[in-house]
Amino acid sequence: MLNKIMLIGNVGRDPQGKHITNGTAVTKFTLAVTRRFKTSDGETREEAEWFTIIAWNHLAEICNQYLKKGKKVYIEGRLTQRKYTDREGFPRIAIEVIANDIEMLSPKEQATDKQADEESDADVEALLAELERQEE
Repeated sequence: MLNKIMLIGNVGRDPQGKHITNGTAVTKFTLAVTRRFKTSDGETREEAEWFTIIAWNHLAEICNQYLKKGKKVYIEGRLTQRKYTDREGFPRIAIEVIANDIEMLSPKEQATDKQADEESDADVEALLAELERQEE
């Protein structure tokens, strides 16, 4: 069986990270994936699909540190369904993407302080490689 999704889009809001009771890091954010198409009238239109992305452990910490609203990212992961009851008591199903890999596609911003000057894309790649080794 295969459950794999690959998305390229823009972060919809700054990631919301926390540590759950056992100390595991988890980060949640939304991703807007836009597609362009032509109507039967020849008019070009845009349509956005919104996805809820969940990242765990070290990947969650990376997302929380480096992702910001509007940044373009590539996300690879799997779809999952979560059942819950809303405030009115109705059963609902949330479909979410559990991220396995994230690549930052937006250009690096200008550094605003010394710490930001020292950060580089190589640092991010090294962190992602370390995460992959930990998952194996």
